[in-house]
Amino acid sequence: MKILRQTTSMLAIVLMAKMGILCDPPNLEAQNTLNSVWPPVATFSILGHDPATGETGGAVQSRVFSVGNGVLWGEAGVGMVATQAIVDVSYGPQGLELLQHGFSPTSVVSKILENDPNPRPETWTIQGRQFSVMNSRGEVATHTGPEASEWAGHVIRDNVSAQGNILAGPEVVQNMVETFETTTGHLSFRLLAALEAGQDAGGDKRGMQSAAMLIVKKDGGVWLNNDTVLRLQVDDHTNPITELRRLVEIASRQRDRIRRNQF
Repeated sequence: MKILRQTTSMLAIVLMAKMGILCDPPNLEAQNTLNSVWPPVATFSILGHDPATGETGGAVQSRVFSVGNGVLWGEAGVGMVATQAIVDVSYGPQGLELLQHGFSPTSVVSKILENDPNPRPETWTIQGRQFSVMNSRGEVATHTGPEASEWAGHVIRDNVSAQGNILAGPEVVQNMVETFETTTGHLSFRLLAALEAGQDAGGDKRGMQSAAMLIVKKDGGVWLNNDTVLRLQVDDHTNPITELRRLVEIASRQRDRIRRNQF
């Protein structure tokens, strides 16, 4: 019986060790710190304006789920904002409000950074923010923080800005801007072609998962009093840019039908 009790006790100790009962208690402070760090919105995006139609829009692709929920912000007659990297999504509404009050994109970028309280400097620093601000005339200013994950940067030309982080290299945003400038047709197809060019240049180093597009213009959407020309999101897909193209083409056919019915 004594041997049986000793054997049973040893088995219990082994089982308790495997279950973690005899291990040191978890470091709750470290666990809480880990849980407080969100995945950065590592992505590449583009803002563009079409002077011929008055439409302003943006498009984005990333290796995160539902990237459109935190990156693209737009208001007809005001402009577009893209917020990403070590992101503070309040930059979007702040940027649109400042544009509405007549501030230039350059001033908007400066004011937003000046007013950022940087509440999590150790885990979510202001130094890693990346955002772009474009007004309804196509004037644009973009900021890439020095601690945005490499490769990070942006390219600005007339009526367009491409920006990204955790990219294969600078050729991603360079190709996006060049493709946007040389592509013809509706703004949606120009933004889409830019995303495709960015992906062809290497895109997000981690891969692909989601994409989105937003285009605004006063009364430019379908139905009454709709300023949204296009709002498309591909939240989880093995090839989100290809799926986004399918949706853009459906929207194009819808615009053509509406135009034919109007005349």
